[in-house]
Amino acid sequence: MEWKTLAELSLATVLRCGQSFRWKQNGDVWSIGYKGRVIFLKHEQDQLHYADIFSETNKSAAKLSTHDIINDYFSLDTKLSDLYLQWSEKDPHFKKIAATDFHGIRILRQDPWENLCSFICSTNNNIKRISQMVENLCLHFGDYISDHDGIKYYDFPTPVQLSDPSVEAKLRQLGFGYRAKYIQKTAQMISEHPEGVASLIKLREIPYQDAHKSLLQYVGVGPKVADCVCLMSLDKHDCVPVDTHVWQIAQRDYKFGRNYKTLTKTAYEAVGDFFRNTWGEYAGWAHSVLFAADLRDLNNGQSKNTTKSPEAKAPTKTKKRVRVKSEEDKENISDITAKVEIKLETTDDTIKINAMKTDVTESKKHIPVLGEELVHESVSERLKKRRRVKV
Repeated sequence: MEWKTLAELSLATVLRCGQSFRWKQNGDVWSIGYKGRVIFLKHEQDQLHYADIFSETNKSAAKLSTHDIINDYFSLDTKLSDLYLQWSEKDPHFKKIAATDFHGIRILRQDPWENLCSFICSTNNNIKRISQMVENLCLHFGDYISDHDGIKYYDFPTPVQLSDPSVEAKLRQLGFGYRAKYIQKTAQMISEHPEGVASLIKLREIPYQDAHKSLLQYVGVGPKVADCVCLMSLDKHDCVPVDTHVWQIAQRDYKFGRNYKTLTKTAYEAVGDFFRNTWGEYAGWAHSVLFAADLRDLNNGQSKNTTKSPEAKAPTKTKKRVRVKSEEDKENISDITAKVEIKLETTDDTIKINAMKTDVTESKKHIPVLGEELVHESVSERLKKRRRVKV
């Protein structure tokens, strides 16, 4: 491999903050199978170095420059230092965060199909499990590229490769649950479109509202997933996906939205508008900086801005059983065990509920995904809202 150089990117932070789920880390080297090649990236001082290995069977892949792919994927033509300066001048809280270790955080410009499919997997899920699902999509349906150091690399499967009705059953065997149907149906819709996957790429050329509406037609795509795709692959830079985590940032750090008891459609739009008015046309990028700064995984296991009351009591444990009355109910809660252990953490003014299941969350290490609700706040609520399911 021949290492070449690029710059102005906090590689580890960007690749760990819930935008993309296929990057593998081996020491200081990150790698992915992408567009007919394996791409390797590493940081040394302030420089980003890259190398590549091309597929032996996909000869046309070599026509695309790896340099150009990386430059486009990480939007390296966008001058981050100028944006950070603008946001810091408008927002004292952002300035405080930016003064720490959160420079070089970018929004990826991903392949729209892979981005859409990955975030369908993200529904009610966490980063570790989403990554496993996306890896299985590539392993079982994608084209083999090459291997390096004992690791086999695959391209992300095309809509055609995931469109056959038999795919749903295979995905269910792989643990996708109800998402199996969403992926297969959406793949079928795109593969049957006259323009195929190009119909998704063309959404980059139309206004946000139109692109958002178009994405909602696909099976398993709600407003938050659509917003994630708009921001991370369709050039809608002012789009702010609002999950419970982002809503908490708005309330805690900006004292905004406290009059909303739940994250309703009205609250969702209000929080997005607030951040757009605060940060401007690249609001989605600015919000990702605060999101990354607040992630437990990037702060040695705990949220940077979360403190515990000294009077906090020791956690107590109870067990709840979910009574399931039909096969449909089993499908709907396929990623929530019939036995859910609930941990209650009480402080002087709050009660936090953490649902614990090894293949759903990583206990307190659970990382919220952009556009999705925090598991510790949403699992109990989801259980109560499921039809014919009593907790």
